Amino acid sequence: MAVDLYYVLASPPCRAVLMGAKLIGIDLNLKLVDISRGEQMSPEFLKINPQHTVPVLDDNGFRLNESRVMLTYLSDKYGKDDSLYPKDLQKRARIDQLLYFDLEKIATPKRDYFKQHVLGDLPVDEEKFQQITKNFPFLEQILDGAEFVAGDSLSVADVTLVADIANYDVVGIDLKKYPNINRWYTKCQQVIPDYEEINGKGAAQFKRFWDFLISQKK
Repeated sequence: MAVDLYYVLASPPCRAVLMGAKLIGIDLNLKLVDISRGEQMSPEFLKINPQHTVPVLDDNGFRLNESRVMLTYLSDKYGKDDSLYPKDLQKRARIDQLLYFDLEKIATPKRDYFKQHVLGDLPVDEEKFQQITKNFPFLEQILDGAEFVAGDSLSVADVTLVADIANYDVVGIDLKKYPNINRWYTKCQQVIPDYEEINGKGAAQFKRFWDFLISQKK
């Protein structure tokens, strides 16, 4: 049976799982959730995920609702090798650390600004917007002298980070200020299969939603 993924393309976590699946070589049964119509709050979806969030992975009744866990799970279960998520404990620990780094240091500042100043009632604040990159120097340092975030080969940590960085890019953050990040970002676009179809189009969808919400505040 196919593995189901409930998703929204504008969501970086959803795109991370989609890109990871491409790299692993597993065909997902995609189930688009129309959040504009509140489908994530429907009784049917709440039975699948009471937290009413996407993505949700359903592997023949085994369900996960955290994208970084989905990436490691799919890599372990369906990967042809362990290149994306090595079995070596020290390499794996390094990648796990970067997955947490993405969640706390990269994804959260953007998400908080979006919820408060774009989706929420607080006004657009350019000074606070620029502060969402406050942790970029850490990522810039991680990538100093390294092709990918965990070393010389692409890993699930790169996949989840590049999904988030793409959203920073489209909302106006100048990545050229961070040469290591910009170099790595370009490299990921070159090596991840169907990158533009997944991450490019998804980030563009997020940008349209961001712009629409800001226009309503004027």
